[in-house]
Amino acid sequence: MGGTPAPDRNMKDTVFKIIENNRIAKNVYRMCLEGDVSAIRNPGEFINIRLEGFYLRRPISVYDVSDTTVTIIYKVVGKGTEAMSRMTVGEELQILTGLGNGYDLSLSGDKPLLIGGGVGVPPMYLLAKRLLAQGKVVRVILGFNTEDEVFGEEEFKAIGCSVTVTTVDGSRGVKGFVTDALPENYTYFYTCGPEPMLKAVYNATDTSGQFSFEERMGCGFGACMGCSCKTITGYKRICKDGPVLKKEEILWEK
Repeated sequence: MGGTPAPDRNMKDTVFKIIENNRIAKNVYRMCLEGDVSAIRNPGEFINIRLEGFYLRRPISVYDVSDTTVTIIYKVVGKGTEAMSRMTVGEELQILTGLGNGYDLSLSGDKPLLIGGGVGVPPMYLLAKRLLAQGKVVRVILGFNTEDEVFGEEEFKAIGCSVTVTTVDGSRGVKGFVTDALPENYTYFYTCGPEPMLKAVYNATDTSGQFSFEERMGCGFGACMGCSCKTITGYKRICKDGPVLKKEEILWEK
C-alpha cells in the first residue's frame, strides 16, 4: 500500500529547557538542553528543533547525551541558527528526538578512525565515547578551514582519543584537508562533514566505513521524501534511512 510513511515509534516531540548556549569558535555555538532524552540511543542520531517564526525545523547532530540532557554544537549559517545563538538559559524549545539511524559500532574493529569536518565534528564525540567504552583505540581527525574555526580538540583528547587537527590554510595543525592526515594503520572509519569532504574520504580510504550526510530536510522522519539520495539499492531518505550510509552502498553524483 502507498501513503505517507509513519514516524518511528521511538521518536518523541517534547519540550527542552536551555541550560547552556555559548560561543566556542567562529560562528559556532554549544547548546545544552534539559529534557526527556530517552529516545536518543545511538551516536550519529540527530534532533529536529522547532523555532518560533520559522516554518521548517532545524536538524542538528547530537554531540553528547546524559540521563537528562542533550548537547548539540551548531554553526550560524542563516536566520534560524542566528536566532538560536541569541537564545538564553531558561528558554524552552520544542524538539523531535530519536531521529536517524546512527552509526553501527559493531563493525569498527580494534582501531577505528573518526573523521569530522567543520560541523561534521560533533557526532564524532559521542561515537568516540562509546567506542572507547568498548576498549577500542580511537584516532580522530578534525578538519577546519582556519584556526579560528577549530573546536573539540581538547575535549577529544580529554576522553582518551589521539587527535590530529587539519586546517586548509595551515594556521593550526596539519596544513591541508583531512585526507592529508590519514594514518596508515586503522581497521575501519566513521566520517561526517560536507559532501566534497566525504567524497574525498571515500576515494582516499582503503577500508570500509560509514558516512553521515549533511542534508537539508523537511519533516526529519521520512514523510516528505525531500532528502532522498540514490544508492546501489535505490533511493534512501537521509533523515530516515540515514543519515549514516555504508561506503559500499553509496553512489556519487557525477
